[in-house]
Amino acid sequence: MTSQASWWAKGLLFENCNCQIVCPGHFHFTQLCTYERCLGYWGICFDEGEFGEVSLNGRKVIIIYDTPQHMASGNWILTTYIDEGASNEQQHAIESILNGEANGPWKFLTRLIKERKPTRRVAIEFSDEGREKRLSAGDFLRSTVSWLRGRDKEQEVRLENTFNHIHNSTQVLDMGSTDYTDAPYQLHTKNTYALHSRFSWQGSF
Repeated sequence: MTSQASWWAKGLLFENCNCQIVCPGHFHFTQLCTYERCLGYWGICFDEGEFGEVSLNGRKVIIIYDTPQHMASGNWILTTYIDEGASNEQQHAIESILNGEANGPWKFLTRLIKERKPTRRVAIEFSDEGREKRLSAGDFLRSTVSWLRGRDKEQEVRLENTFNHIHNSTQVLDMGSTDYTDAPYQLHTKNTYALHSRFSWQGSF
């Protein structure tokens, strides 16, 4: 018998895609997204975490996704960017989490993925001003995610008790605008579906 090492991570997970608000695929992959292809990204900010003895604190990741309108059909294409300050050990840890090798919440998504583009290290900048979050990567991605206005203008618009493998069960509904011009496609959104939540993941490897 060999003992398994464990990992855990906490931080911010946010996304923007070309769907109208709200993306049907977010609630269940069998629902049809707005367009023939759902194009968007996940932004991940690791506030803290450990993968065995490797610290994940402060690392940033962007995953560009290209999925069919019926997301449950599979054939997803993912492109992953990790901030250039990551060490080789940190990159390996993050890739193991995101490709499901280390178990945890991302393992469920692996059966839907047809192709993973090679991971790239780039300069990633992120700022969180509460009502507005800004993300940039190299010279090919600029994105802003902002609160939607609710009846109470001082409160977020929340989705409660949702079932999602990678998000918290309570999420904040936003709108986002993104310009992405790197391979394998271009993404240009303007005030489309966006979302963020505070994640808490764990697993073993």
